[in-house]
Amino acid sequence: MNQVPEADSAHFDAEALYLEETFTDRKVGTLRRLTPVTGTGEPDPSRTVLYMGAAQAMTAAGPIPLNFDIEADSLQAACEKFAEGAQAAVEDMAQRLEEMRRDQASQIVVPGQGQGQAGGSGLIGG
Repeated sequence: MNQVPEADSAHFDAEALYLEETFTDRKVGTLRRLTPVTGTGEPDPSRTVLYMGAAQAMTAAGPIPLNFDIEADSLQAACEKFAEGAQAAVEDMAQRLEEMRRDQASQIVVPGQGQGQAGGSGLIGG
């Protein structure tokens, strides 16, 4: 059953609005420019324009989406920094996957664990 969010948690913050524009070269990925705006939709020069990149990393398991922030002060600068941001996102993804692999490998199953403080075989009447 779907739950309706509480009114407080679904509050749309009119003081933190951004106009989102999408740019793509149709080959490597997508750039998003988030321009801060006021509640009336006018540009808000008191806040910084944000740039975000999106691409896919091909893996043996199929494509994995990558999303990353790009520190830039113009669309041209964001284009120039796209490859650097994508590479950092790939490295971060690889590091996280390795951490998950290590965590999974360190979960050694020991016979007799998880059967309560009394120990025993876990069999009734045993």
